[in-house]
This record gives sequence, structure tokens and C-alpha cells, in this order.
Amino acid sequence: MSYKVVIIGGGPGGYVAAIRAAQMGARVALVEKDEVGGTCLNWGCIPTKALVAGAEILHRIRRAEEFGIRVGEVSIDYARLVERKDAVVNKLVSGVHYLLKKNKVEFIRGTAKLAGPGKVVVSLQDGSTAELAAENIILATGTRPALIDAFGYDGDRVITSNEALSLKEIPGAMLIIGGGVVGCEFACIFAEMGCRVTIAEAMPSILPLIERDASRQMQTLLKRKGINIKTKVKIEKVEKSGDKVTAILEGGETIEADKILISIGRVMNTSGLGLEEAGVRLGQRGEVLVDEHLATGVPGIYAIGDITGKIQLAHVASAQALVAVDNIMGQPRQMNYDVVPNCIFTMPEVAGVGLTTQQCEEKGIKPRVGKFPFMASGKAAAMGETDGFVKILADPATDKVLGVHIVGPHATDLIAEAALAMELGATVEQMTQVIHAHPTLAESILEAAEAVHGRAIHI
Repeated sequence: MSYKVVIIGGGPGGYVAAIRAAQMGARVALVEKDEVGGTCLNWGCIPTKALVAGAEILHRIRRAEEFGIRVGEVSIDYARLVERKDAVVNKLVSGVHYLLKKNKVEFIRGTAKLAGPGKVVVSLQDGSTAELAAENIILATGTRPALIDAFGYDGDRVITSNEALSLKEIPGAMLIIGGGVVGCEFACIFAEMGCRVTIAEAMPSILPLIERDASRQMQTLLKRKGINIKTKVKIEKVEKSGDKVTAILEGGETIEADKILISIGRVMNTSGLGLEEAGVRLGQRGEVLVDEHLATGVPGIYAIGDITGKIQLAHVASAQALVAVDNIMGQPRQMNYDVVPNCIFTMPEVAGVGLTTQQCEEKGIKPRVGKFPFMASGKAAAMGETDGFVKILADPATDKVLGVHIVGPHATDLIAEAALAMELGATVEQMTQVIHAHPTLAESILEAAEAVHGRAIHI
């Protein structure tokens, strides 16, 4: 079986690459050992957002009387919530299979390995093997949750995000090790459901990589939700006794919980692929080294998604997929990581694009800053969602937008306007000339832009 492109891995990078290559006239095979959609669709982005949707509805119902609506006692059927999550995932997985079939992509379920120049051997589920001849190969095998032996992972009482998505009941108490994006999202979900949540983070703050003001605001808001946050802590070991687990911190303090969720990052799925034998170079973290065209240095072999060690986001994997396919199909272009929106589906949401204040400081830039609180937004007040702000960083010399950071309602939707402005090289002044509908949350972006020049109307 001979193909123009063989793709190993069917996540948001792999299946997008397969469909685009097929649209451009290539004969394509997509090999996936589990299910199409990868971590994002099956164990990450989509299932967590389905649970977040339930938590948000619960939150609104509990506040119903503020809006003059009386409701009876609210109860949670968590097993039903998980069933709905699974149904959403299954529907979208079926949709991806439909798109692959529609575009005449050959889907092969099995485990792939490079077997020499232009050759991929697939171990099929029935025990047989298939050899594929490929003019080009795209590696898109993604990542898996990182583990530390001392934490005692067992998939039952000590779990990762994978198992957290399949729990059938809400734990009484949960310790989340790691206060990054995944840890904070799960903290919001389970805390809203009535679980006593503690976050243990080794860094001085949760969400340490995002805009400083956003991190500080979220730490305050999560504490207000009753989430216990411990920063600058190190967990030495985890002990299990009966149906409880206990984390022992450096210094002797202990934290007891029903479940411990390990959320400390992810590991590249690059082992067992025959990469070293094929001459594909790996970095210190096990990432596949690629150039701006997503080429590995071995002719005909490309890599996309989390295994490239770039920005580990589903939409980055999809963007890399399109760039890699264009290069394969004779339309050379480079990948640009300057304008990548980052979205966190906590309650409230967080989103950012471009440089943070910390990064500006590292580069020696003193940006002009405009900030507008949702407390001053008419639409946010009407919604009863006034926590958060929009913050814009601008180049003092050119007035171009350097970064935009949002904490608040629908932040993950609002950030698209900022990303578009940055991609098009817009100045803050140009942003202020765009008429924004009233009353909308998007007006807060306009007000923040006006605030850069000291001209905001409503603050």
C-alpha cells in the first residue's frame, strides 16, 4: 500500500493533516492505536468542557434567587453528567470518522513504527501487521500525563486527568498536585460539585506562566470558592491507608484526601516509534526537533503537535498540521508562534494572547497598559458576572498590540478579537476605531484599548 502521506497519530494535529492533505489531492493513510481526536477529544479539551458546562449550570442555579427565580433543592446526578460527557465525545468522534471517510482518508487502527526510509509498519489489532509505503510521514503522537513514582499513581485513589474524567461519583476531598491549567480547571469543576479541593503547587503562584495580574486574580477567586491553595510546597511522598490517601509535604505537614489528582505536566509519546533508528533527532525532553516548516531533518519526515515541544495546545497542533501539509504539497510556508491564544476554562475563564507583563520585562519593554474591569461593564453587570478584567499591553513606540489578557465571562471567546488584531498588526488606535455593539462583553476590549491612551469612557 503506497501513499503520498502517512500520518501516525489521529489527534487534532493528525486528523486535520489527513483531511487537508486529502483535500489537496494526496492519497492519505491515518494510523491511530486508540481513537481519533486524540487526548483533546477523548481525554482532555472536550470532555472537561462538558463537565465545566454542568458545573456552570449548577453555579447559575444556586444563584437563581439573585435574579428573582426561586428553585427547589438542587441535587447532582454526577453519573448522569459523566454519561452526557461521554455522549458528547462519542458524537464528535463519530463526526471525525465521517470527515475522514468523506475525504477518502484510509483510517488504520493499530500501532505504527518507522521501518526504514519511506516505510511504516503497523501492528494491527488482530495481531497481523501491515507495511505502508509513504512518500512523506507526519508524526503526530502527542503526549501523556507525567508521573512521579513517589506519588503512588494507581489509577484508583491516585489518578491523572484521564481517570478524573471517568469518576462515577464526586470525591469528598481531593488533593490536586499541580496548579497549572489542568489542575485549576478540575479544581473548579469538583469544588462546584461540593468536593473539598486543595491545590498544591511548587511555584510561588498558581497558573505561573500566564499574565501576572491574571494569576493573582484567579488565586483570589479560587480561594473565594473555598478552594484551599498551597504554593511553594513540595510533596515528598504519598501514603495510602484504607480508602484514604495522605500526601506528606516537605516539613512534615500532611494533607488527607479521598483522591489525589496528579497534574504536573505531560510526557512526549516518542518512544517505540523507531525514531532513533530512522535518524530523527530528539531534544532533551524527548521532543522531536523540527524546523519552521515542521520538517525533522530526515527527508520526508515531519512532526506536529505536542511532540514537537512547542506550545502544547490543540489549536497549535492543528495549525502545524496545515503548515506541514502545505510544505509537503509544494506550497512552502513557515509556522509562526507569535499569535497563539491560550484559554483556561476555569470559573471565571482566563485567556491571553501575545506577551505577558513578565515577558515584556524580560525583553526590556515598558509597555503602555490599558485595563478595564468587568465590574464597569453593563453587560457583565446584567449577567451578574463582574469578576475579572481586560488588560492590553501596547508598544510605546509603534502603538501595536503586544498582548491582551482577560479574566472574566466568556474570556475564551473574547480573545479571538485580540488575536485577529495582533495577527493583522493592528495598533491600539485602530482597535478603538472599531464600533463595538452595546451592550456586549466585547465593549470591554474597546474600553481597555481606550484606556491605553487614557481615554476610557466608563472608568
